[in-house]
Amino acid sequence: MSDRAALLRGIRVWLVVFVVCLVLSGATAFPLVHELRWAEDLLTSLSVPQHLPALMDWIERVRRGLDATDAEQPFVLYGTDWLAFAHLVIAVAFYGPYRDPVRNIWVVEFAMIACAGVIPLALICGPIRGIPFWWSLIDMSFGVFGVIPLYVVRRKIKRLEGLTASAPPAARAAAVSG
Repeated sequence: MSDRAALLRGIRVWLVVFVVCLVLSGATAFPLVHELRWAEDLLTSLSVPQHLPALMDWIERVRRGLDATDAEQPFVLYGTDWLAFAHLVIAVAFYGPYRDPVRNIWVVEFAMIACAGVIPLALICGPIRGIPFWWSLIDMSFGVFGVIPLYVVRRKIKRLEGLTASAPPAARAAAVSG
């Protein structure tokens, strides 16, 4: 396998992994009320309340809030439906870099900026909304861990770009379609 083909394959594998995680992250925002009940039941069955009482108190508080919102003002949860939808739409944008990584590197760079933006959002909005700091750290981890595969992909795209730029014109044309 040529260096170019290996790079392209690596880029595509990393992109697929990232997109799968993005879709799963978004899809979990749809059944939020039921999901939190399941999570609470699971954590209770694993004796988490005895070992991590602050976590369990937070999960119970959030579940009660979601239950009350769902019962009294279910339209508020429509916001999480849009959050889920946004994840799915963003995932679709990665078809561009999958198809033509060099031309669409901007999508990867945009996503890296979005990952960086998670940190100030959590640090600013978390306290405003009464989110415990340790939970904000969990939220920030999505940006930190999300940027890792994107950074790997960007580096591979830059290497691919270097190989493509130094190739003869016929090979460059094939690289774009490839």
